[in-house]
Amino acid sequence: MSITTTKLTRWAGLSAAAAGLLFIGVQINHPQLDAGFATTTEYTVRQSLKVLMAGLSLIGITGMYLRQVTQAGVLGLIGYLVFGAGYLIMISVEVIGAVVLPTIARSTPGYVNDVFATVMGDPVTGDIGLMTALNMASAVTFLGGGLLFGIALFRANVLARWAAALLAVGSVATLFLPLLPQINDRLFALPIGVALIGLGYSLWSGLRTTAARTSRGTVGSPAHPEGAK
Repeated sequence: MSITTTKLTRWAGLSAAAAGLLFIGVQINHPQLDAGFATTTEYTVRQSLKVLMAGLSLIGITGMYLRQVTQAGVLGLIGYLVFGAGYLIMISVEVIGAVVLPTIARSTPGYVNDVFATVMGDPVTGDIGLMTALNMASAVTFLGGGLLFGIALFRANVLARWAAALLAVGSVATLFLPLLPQINDRLFALPIGVALIGLGYSLWSGLRTTAARTSRGTVGSPAHPEGAK
């Protein structure tokens, strides 16, 4: 099987859509994060899916950026780099959560509970060292990158604009969590998850349509002047 740019980009679209589904799926009936839950099989499965989700998302946004690198401009580059950094840090945080925290949950439950409290934005009673800075960096790059990347995709007008707008709005909406204490904060994953699904499908289906037109020999016709070069 030959590897082409079109195939890689379409795989990136599928990766983004799968990441969006996982992002939503892992939030469903998610138990409260604490040291006791960290020792369960369910926790290990959920953490593994989060690592997979972050990896697929990174592949997906890379495909999105390369698909419209010219149209996205400088804002697109900055948004991609910040958003990509957010996913890279997220992968490291989730791997620590999957590998390290379960092994120390029984011996130092207070530390594990404080790490979870930092992740969820709850008060912390102890010292968790550099995990505080790591979680802060993850939040800033993920939310800021989502906002910038979403705006850049919307302006580029190559992929589904509604999904790009939802990505930007969903990233900003997370900042209002402290003002809505009665709302389950996991609901705020839904807009970003749906946005990834929409952008991924748009990336995949757009190239699929282009390939179909090419096979029919319509590219380059008056209806498709972009093919006349």
